[in-house]
Amino acid sequence: MPQATDTALILANLGTPAAPTAPAVAAYLDEFLSDPRVVQLPRWLWRPLLRRVILPRRSPVVAEKYAEIWLPGGSPLAVHTRALAQAVQQRLPDWRVEHAMRYGAPSLADTLQRLRMDDVRRVRVLPLYPQYSTTTTASVADAVAAHGSGMQVELLHDYHADAGWAAAVAASIRAHWDAHGRGERLLLSFHGIPQRLVDRGDPYATQCEGSARAIADALGIAREEIVLTYQSRFGRERWLQPYTMPTLQQLARDGVRRIDVACPGFAVDCLETLEEIAMQNAEAFQQAGGQALRYIPCLNADAAHAGALASLAQRDAGWR
Repeated sequence: MPQATDTALILANLGTPAAPTAPAVAAYLDEFLSDPRVVQLPRWLWRPLLRRVILPRRSPVVAEKYAEIWLPGGSPLAVHTRALAQAVQQRLPDWRVEHAMRYGAPSLADTLQRLRMDDVRRVRVLPLYPQYSTTTTASVADAVAAHGSGMQVELLHDYHADAGWAAAVAASIRAHWDAHGRGERLLLSFHGIPQRLVDRGDPYATQCEGSARAIADALGIAREEIVLTYQSRFGRERWLQPYTMPTLQQLARDGVRRIDVACPGFAVDCLETLEEIAMQNAEAFQQAGGQALRYIPCLNADAAHAGALASLAQRDAGWR
């Protein structure tokens, strides 16, 4: 690898509002939902609908959700991503490790520009999405292509079955079981995407299944002992199934009283894990007859997580 002053690693996450307020949420959602990788509708149709109808209605509601989980240092996603970058930096003393957001601040574009101005010549961008999707990783690639000129920039395609990452996830689940006992089911909830994208060749669903198998192997259990579901659906079209909440409700009706839920598609905790899973879905599970949904936190800045990402950064396989 090049010398320290020449090499940087960017940990790129999705993004977050700057504050738990309706204006901040509206600004963030406007940028996020205006990305054609995220919403694939004609701009002339989608932009007026987004700005005149969806954002005015949804932003105050979403802001209230963020307020429920906001931390003193900012949103959980921002706080944990920053801490994760610091933990990886400790394991890569000869590198410069930065974190950036695809939407919001610190933006990926600004981070790349800052590295260029500091005469960094080689950059590796590691999207914090273990599973590749055209809706996430490909959007990071778009930003790199637009703003990475003047440097040698490489992007990690995915790490959905990486042994170090799977071992870190398995260790977090084992630690939960050691502390609280094992639930009657282990459910892994991944963020959903529209089914039509998978039908067109997006490898996301296949990689989610690959992650479940890798985690099962690391846990030393059969794949059949894991329930895999997809969360965070919005809109009316069909998304990847089975959906998380209806699955939890059905398990409760079938007599399952204690269930353990982890979200290995998310590198760090965020609105979708802390509010949607640990609060909304936990309540729905209990209302359907379940006793306790025990949420297992994301890896965040865990030492094993930082070690796995540092190892990926130094490896040549998977970078493009």
